[in-house]
Amino acid sequence: MQRRTFIAAMVGSSFLVGCASPARQQLRSTRFKADPNQIALNGWVKVGRDGLITVVMGKSDMGQGVHTALMMLAAEEMDADWAQMRWDNAPIDPLYGNVAAMADGVPFRPDDQGTLARSVRWVMTSVMRQMGLMMTGGSSSVKDMWVPLREAAAVTRATLVQAAAKHWGVAPEQVRVARGVFKGQTSTQTLTLGEVVALLGTSPQPAAHYRLKATSEFKLIGQPQQRDDVPAKSNGAAVFGMDVRPPGLLFAALRLSPVRGAEVASVNDSAARAMPGVQGVVVVPPMHGGSGAVAVVANSTWAAMQGARALEVTFKDAAMSSVSTPQLMQTLNKALEDDGFAYWKAGDAAGVLQKSERVLKATYSAPYLAHATQEPMNCTVQYNANGQSATVWAPTQVPGLARRAAAKALGLDEEQVQVELTYLGGGFGRRLEVDIVAQAAAVAKAFAGKPVQLVWSREDDMRHDFYRPACVSKFEAALDTSGQVAAWRNTSAGQAIVPGFLPRTTGLPGMGPDKTTAEGAFDQAYEFPHVRVGHVTVDLPVPVGFWRSVGHSHQAFFKESFLDECAHAAKQDPLAYRLALLKNHPRQRAVLERVAKESGWGQPLAPIDGAAVARGVALHESFGSVVAQVAEVSVKDGEIRVHRVTCVIDCGLAINPLTIAQQMEGSVAMGLSAALWGRIDIDKGQVQQSNFHDYPVLRMAQMPQVTTYVMTSGEPPEGVGEPGLPPIAPAVANALFVLSGQRLRELPLQLKS
Repeated sequence: MQRRTFIAAMVGSSFLVGCASPARQQLRSTRFKADPNQIALNGWVKVGRDGLITVVMGKSDMGQGVHTALMMLAAEEMDADWAQMRWDNAPIDPLYGNVAAMADGVPFRPDDQGTLARSVRWVMTSVMRQMGLMMTGGSSSVKDMWVPLREAAAVTRATLVQAAAKHWGVAPEQVRVARGVFKGQTSTQTLTLGEVVALLGTSPQPAAHYRLKATSEFKLIGQPQQRDDVPAKSNGAAVFGMDVRPPGLLFAALRLSPVRGAEVASVNDSAARAMPGVQGVVVVPPMHGGSGAVAVVANSTWAAMQGARALEVTFKDAAMSSVSTPQLMQTLNKALEDDGFAYWKAGDAAGVLQKSERVLKATYSAPYLAHATQEPMNCTVQYNANGQSATVWAPTQVPGLARRAAAKALGLDEEQVQVELTYLGGGFGRRLEVDIVAQAAAVAKAFAGKPVQLVWSREDDMRHDFYRPACVSKFEAALDTSGQVAAWRNTSAGQAIVPGFLPRTTGLPGMGPDKTTAEGAFDQAYEFPHVRVGHVTVDLPVPVGFWRSVGHSHQAFFKESFLDECAHAAKQDPLAYRLALLKNHPRQRAVLERVAKESGWGQPLAPIDGAAVARGVALHESFGSVVAQVAEVSVKDGEIRVHRVTCVIDCGLAINPLTIAQQMEGSVAMGLSAALWGRIDIDKGQVQQSNFHDYPVLRMAQMPQVTTYVMTSGEPPEGVGEPGLPPIAPAVANALFVLSGQRLRELPLQLKS
């Protein structure tokens, strides 16, 4: 789609797109690896004469178990045996574009189902279906594939049933399928999946009629299923980006500018070139939002790293050269003098606050955060000697954009670049960026014919990230005579992610209000009679990007902590106080009531190691799911210790309860790391943190017991990978208030002695 068409669609009063119905468009065939023993009736499912079923994956696996969940969808509709299921990476094709994540990015509240909101959501769905942007993120993978993959599997099953029925001379309704075996009306009418595939011939036509199962018919979906990737990740067979080893591989390390975004001014590489194993030196310009650098290419990673250290490099001044954290936070706090763009407004909050005799006020803040994925940034590129093609091996969340970045750096057409997607050693939004891919391609171009693997050091990774934005937020609440919230006014200030991300990765402009700035503040279910929630977008030179749960990661801390302040001022139980604000939201009420029951809310807690233990609660909705958490916390010798977290999630229909529990545990671990220690500090443009000694993450001995309860639901599945993170920081902070009487309004959480 042309950029002008995209813009016109968003700003025009109407939108018309000519396309097939979503289901039929998604079921069309596409380009993928062909196997003469396989048959594909659509772009999602292949069946083989060997009796195996291959699901074509358009989503990246970064530890969230998405491949297992998607195979479960296909296996359920096909009545297959789990042992028959396999997967294969999808080619880069618009068919596999993510529709759900982008459609959910419109700045409307979940409660808003009016004409405008529904129209804009429909427009975004149509636009993204046309764009076909392959992307894994926004906790959207299962939601995005819930209908098209099941339809693809159902069409395939119906076609196989039709073939078996024709073979036996019976009606399709008389053919039963169980665990991949087809049975007719007599004991002799039995065929394996492979035998039925053989009956299809070489050019079968998909069945004209198919039926999706009702949820009451599900046998596999909803049952705990061991993840498909566990064996390979346990025995070392899994291939991550850093495991790629094509023949003749060379290794590259960078000397990046100390100030984010600076360009190389000059370089003396004589010492580096003289070192054993060094093959060459390449100057790399800033690309796709990245910094300038000098790459040293060698026959081992160690030699490349040593060569990079031996370089004498000077860098030009950059926009961040004079920027420091105190100045940045001062700018954000100053911005709170403005009311900002109103994402949610009802009644007359300002008027009620002005007349109220009881008003609470508070200001909260959160710092920049790095992604700190366990696998550092890396990419391997082979630019063929004839200059006509290239292969990219990348752990990426956006394979299509990665291909585009490599092609641009190499001066090739996109179709001349092949992308091989590997496992991702963590993504969290960092691998939505393509700076590392462009750098690797630029280096590989200087070594045509040989593959080059570029790996960043942990220090490079920490100091050249696209950070979670710092944010500040001020609150005012008017309490009535019963202590209930009569008016709620909240304004936050921080950078917007989308206006920077879109131009540097897709070439599209960032348009309209960026939902991620205020999500978690305006899109919650609490029923305030008078409310205004706004955000002030502040332009700062610090590069920011998507971080796990994005705006929810800090807005949940702000909102749930201040709501606790209101409950305390009203002298009411904080969980009951929340329930009173959710009279017309049974889904949220049910989650809160369940977490109260399972956590033993209101019951006394025994001391641990002589230290008193207190509970804190938080409720938050994100990515379509509602999560409540109760944290049990103690403080001993000044150390904050989280012993147990009770987590309840309503994520719609639960595909794999085992994976859901795992994602809640991982979210708690990452959220606690950020809540207790996470911060990125900048001094004169240089990031001060460098590795895990000064950017700590939760150790195994510090991990609390996490017990997850999944609410029963017949609604379509919603997000799982991110919703468990936002509530943990406020739950811990609220427990700390009970213990210490200190209301901590700044992340990371630090008690005053």
